[in-house]
Amino acid sequence: MFSFLVPIHRLGWPFVALFAGVTLVLFWLLGWLGWVGVILTLWCAYFFRDPDRTTPVRAGLVISPADGVVQLIEPAPPPPELGLDSNPRPRISIFMNVFDVHVNRMPIDAVVKRVAYRPGKFLNASMDKASVDNERSSLWIELEDGRDMAVVQIAGLVARRIVNWAGEGDRLSAGTRFGMIRFGSRVDVYLPPGVTPLVAEGQRAIAGETVLADLLSTEAARIAVVR
Repeated sequence: MFSFLVPIHRLGWPFVALFAGVTLVLFWLLGWLGWVGVILTLWCAYFFRDPDRTTPVRAGLVISPADGVVQLIEPAPPPPELGLDSNPRPRISIFMNVFDVHVNRMPIDAVVKRVAYRPGKFLNASMDKASVDNERSSLWIELEDGRDMAVVQIAGLVARRIVNWAGEGDRLSAGTRFGMIRFGSRVDVYLPPGVTPLVAEGQRAIAGETVLADLLSTEAARIAVVR
């Protein structure tokens, strides 16, 4: 019934089963403590939910690859392991907490040119230096107009497993699921040089739906206020 109301990704079922098994043991050994297990099992199922999303498909739109809060917008060089030039380019960092959907989606129609994994630390993903120090999996993607971008999955304080399904040479459409990070993390998007982000720090993004930038737009950077 729960999977019908909230679709659960197949990678989550072993964890849900484990939580449910521990819950049964708690009921058998300690009675009332089993209800804590019930709550945790429901949370686990909720964490691995994988809802469908309605993705804008107009050419030039860069769509959020992750659910979460836009934590940072600043120029930064892409990960060196991708082999791109080291010139800073616009970077949008989206932080996912343990209650966000953690399935990641392709931000734009593109071909995967390179996939690179780098082990590292597990600092709080909301910290700026997490982009440099933490474990990460990076994609270098080439757009239809010849420009390129980078999409980087970054492990966090609780996250211990980055899953990436994209392979080099894959041609993926915007909104396509390409990976997942388990239990709190961050995704960085490195835009082509000269592209202006159309989101603001503190704004909530929805994977596969929120427009982060428009490659065809000349609009100035947006300023947001909290109301």
